[in-house]
Amino acid sequence: MKRWIVICMALAIACAPHCARAEGEWEVTPEGDAALERGLKWLAANQGPEGNWESNDLGLVGMGALAFLSAGHRPGHGKYGPAVEKALDYVLKNAKPSGLLNISAAQRDMYNHGLACFVLGQAYGITSDPRISPVLDRALKLIAFTQCENGGWDYQARRQKRGHDLSLAVMQAKALRSAVDSGLEVSPEVINLAIKSVREHYRAASGKQNFDDPAVRAEPGQFTYDGNRASLAMAACGVVCLQEFGEYDDWRIERNMQVLVAKFAPLKPEGNHSGQLPVDAYTLYYAGQALYQVGGKAWEDCYPKIRDALVAAQKLDATNPQQDGWWTDTQHVSGKPGQLYGTSVGCFILAIPNRYLPILQEGKIDSLKARKQTSDK
Repeated sequence: MKRWIVICMALAIACAPHCARAEGEWEVTPEGDAALERGLKWLAANQGPEGNWESNDLGLVGMGALAFLSAGHRPGHGKYGPAVEKALDYVLKNAKPSGLLNISAAQRDMYNHGLACFVLGQAYGITSDPRISPVLDRALKLIAFTQCENGGWDYQARRQKRGHDLSLAVMQAKALRSAVDSGLEVSPEVINLAIKSVREHYRAASGKQNFDDPAVRAEPGQFTYDGNRASLAMAACGVVCLQEFGEYDDWRIERNMQVLVAKFAPLKPEGNHSGQLPVDAYTLYYAGQALYQVGGKAWEDCYPKIRDALVAAQKLDATNPQQDGWWTDTQHVSGKPGQLYGTSVGCFILAIPNRYLPILQEGKIDSLKARKQTSDK
């Protein structure tokens, strides 16, 4: 696993944030770029003086910052520089001495912590802001400290015998990978135990668990929430976890990609500009990353459909800047925080082709696979 850390750090050093749109113009349309800009304008216009969009969930505030960062806007620079800076400042000033990035209910500890930690890692990788490093370091240590005995995590920041579900694991996986990309240390033991936990959430269609049997491996199957409940979101989360942990050749990835492609390849834009995302924000956020990270035909077939569906769904109101350009998520949060979440995810997905974020600069990961194979020799 040390090889994985070295590989990721080498990529973080080698890739600079200006390597945008390296894969091809087919990913980008004028309509998609315009929708991204409208979304960013909405976020800037509705942020509020505290920089938190009326939310005390540091994870959601971090997602607002991520939307700007993913579109190439750095804190303190350019027209959206103040918005990025205010959002990051809100997260940093509310970090607890323990390293916990949550000031909401304790039941949201590791949700907010994982999301906010990931965003800080990306921001540090882009800016090298010295204020971020100590906060990120403490946050990373808390993830390791609260890892449960089976490799997962609980909703609350506490170590228990068993972690709760895969939705928590994926957030910590992204935070860990983000920190490594920024040059911070992650214990190989934490990574190895987390990989084991993620794989335990996979279920074959027959229910058989003898995965040494090629016939069982060949069955349809997917990742589940808690070992039993399968969903589109969990299929995406499992793929993202394995990709972030460097397990690129795990056969479970292909099984879950089949689930994602079956959903998104036929997606059609509704064109009603209702502001409702094509799927809920949580699912879209991880599905977009899973498709991108695996790349190839799945990305080529699905991304244009997702992009065009986002463009068609975005709320439009040219007469009122406060209402023009948002998407919303009503499944997990509502009101302005729901618009913050939905708009942040919408902007992030539309900005993926820019490849400004360190986590997105692997392209189709072919080069990363080659590096890993070389290091294995």
